[in-house]
Amino acid sequence: MSGETDRPSPDDLTSATVDGQADAAGTPALSQLGRKSLFREYAEAIVVAMLLAFAIRVFVVQAFKIPSGSMIPTLLIGDHILVSKLSYGIQWPSQCKFQAAFPPVNCYASQALIEFGKPQRGDVIVFRFPEDEEKDFIKRIVGGPGDTVQVRNKAIVVNGTVLDDKAFTQRIDPGIIDGTINPRDNFGPVTVPEGAYFVMGDNRDQSLDSRFWGFVREEKIRGKAFRIYWSWSGQGQWTEWVRWDRFGKAIQ
Repeated sequence: MSGETDRPSPDDLTSATVDGQADAAGTPALSQLGRKSLFREYAEAIVVAMLLAFAIRVFVVQAFKIPSGSMIPTLLIGDHILVSKLSYGIQWPSQCKFQAAFPPVNCYASQALIEFGKPQRGDVIVFRFPEDEEKDFIKRIVGGPGDTVQVRNKAIVVNGTVLDDKAFTQRIDPGIIDGTINPRDNFGPVTVPEGAYFVMGDNRDQSLDSRFWGFVREEKIRGKAFRIYWSWSGQGQWTEWVRWDRFGKAIQ
């Protein structure tokens, strides 16, 4: 009788088995609480990388591709350039809107939190095109606030002095166009207003610039172009598609 009393009932065996399984399963479950899943680790890494890339693009440096020949010979079609956002100061973006793309925010202007200096005559800058701010243009500054700019028979005159620009420009059309027909060769004089800049392409005869659409506001300047990091022509023999001699070339 006592032996039968000591023998566990079926209910006791069932209970013990279930408790044992819970303990065995519970131990690894607790250890996994502090361990991130592989998916979560990758997701966090991607988010951090995107935020870092966005911050660098907005505040430090941004890459652009040259799609047209308006800056020949300084910049060629297919040049990939770096533009410094810190050349003139630490900029805070403004006039922003969200978009379903990367970056998720597109900003059309910026305000200087800390100024390092003002854009200078001769700087090559990227800016929002005044007539369509979805587009970025690149030109060279010819006149700053208060300067008087005039074009006389293709010669650029700034504050009464002819600008010596032969080292970095080209004029491919020997003909002279009357200013009443087209402002390309004869324009102005105009005085650049405060907070604005007069810009022109180095390819003087084939550039849509301030002669045609006016001034660039300072808050619309995205940065100063300073380096070519890649150049692709895609023409001629395949060995000539990459312009190796332009890699790392400073933009002056």
